[in-house]
Amino acid sequence: MGLRLFLWMRRRSWDGTNCDGARLLYVQNIQEGAQMAIGEVRPSDDISVRENILSKIDPENFAWTMPFMRAGYAGRGLVYLVVAGFSLWSVWQGSEAKGAQDTMRSLDSWVGLAAVSLIAAGMFAYAIWRCIDSFWDLEAHGNSAKGIFARIAMIVTGLLHGGIGVLALAALSGRSSGGQGQTMLSSMMQTNAGPWLIGTAGLITVGAGGYYVYKGISQSYRDNLEANHFTANWNPLLRAGLIAQGVAIAIIGALIAYAAITVDASQAGGLGSAFDWLHQQAYGRFVVAALCLGLLCFSLFCFVNAVFRIVPKAEGGSVENLTAYFKK
Repeated sequence: MGLRLFLWMRRRSWDGTNCDGARLLYVQNIQEGAQMAIGEVRPSDDISVRENILSKIDPENFAWTMPFMRAGYAGRGLVYLVVAGFSLWSVWQGSEAKGAQDTMRSLDSWVGLAAVSLIAAGMFAYAIWRCIDSFWDLEAHGNSAKGIFARIAMIVTGLLHGGIGVLALAALSGRSSGGQGQTMLSSMMQTNAGPWLIGTAGLITVGAGGYYVYKGISQSYRDNLEANHFTANWNPLLRAGLIAQGVAIAIIGALIAYAAITVDASQAGGLGSAFDWLHQQAYGRFVVAALCLGLLCFSLFCFVNAVFRIVPKAEGGSVENLTAYFKK
C-alpha cells in the first residue's frame, strides 16, 4: 500500500493539496509498519485464545473451585507469616533465623499445634487447588506448548507445597524428616547420574526464583488481581514480597547446585539453609532481617490472592484487573 501511495503522490505532484494528503497517508502507513516491526502493535493471539476459551464456558460451573483457591493461598500465606515472623523475632533476640521445618517443630504450645494443623490443611488445599487449576485449565492457558508448560508448572508447585504439608504432619507427630531427606540425598549423590540430576534440580530452582523476581519487577502478577482501593494502595508491598520470595528460592537453588558440585548433601537445604548461608555473609544479620521482612510481604501477597485473585473461568472475564486499573 505504501508503494502505491508513493507512486500516486509522484503522479499528482502538480497538485499541492492532493500531494500533501497523499504524503500524510504515506507517512502514517510507514509509521504503522515501524510500530509492527518494533513490537508496539503486538499480536493478540494469547488474548484471543483466552477470550475464545472463556466465551464457551459458564462461570457458575467452576464456582466450586474458589474455596480451594482461597484456602490454598491462605494456607500458603500462613506458612510464610509464621516462618518469617518467627525468624525475624529470633534475629531480633540475637538468635538465628529458622526454616519452615524447624519453626513448625518449635511451636509446641496448643496455639502452635493449631497453627501447624492449619498450615498442613492449607498446604494440602493449595496442592489440590493447583492440580484442579491445571486439569480444568482455570487460567484459560489453552493447549498450546506455552499453555501446557504453564499447566505442568502448576502441578509441580502444587506437589512442592504438598511436601510442606507432609513436613507439617511430621512436626505434629514429633518426627523429623530432615535426616531421612539428607540420607536419601547422600545416597543419590553416590550414583553416577545423581550429582547431575541434583545439579539440574538446583539450576531449575534458581530459574524459578528468577521468574518470581521477574514477576515482581514487571508486575505481571497484577493481571490476576482484582482492582480495588486495597490492592492498588498495597501494590508496592506485594511487589516487594514477590521479589523477596524469588531471592530466597534462588539462594536455595544455588545451594542445591553447590551441593551437587561438591558432592556434599549437607550443603543443600531449604529456607533454613538459605538463612544460615546469609548469616555467614557480611552484614548477614541485617540481610536476613531484610529477607524476613520481604517474606512477610510475600505472606501478605498470598493473603491478598486468597481474597482478590481472579480465576478467569470462575469469573467469566468480567472483573477488572489491577493492570487495567493502573492504565487508566
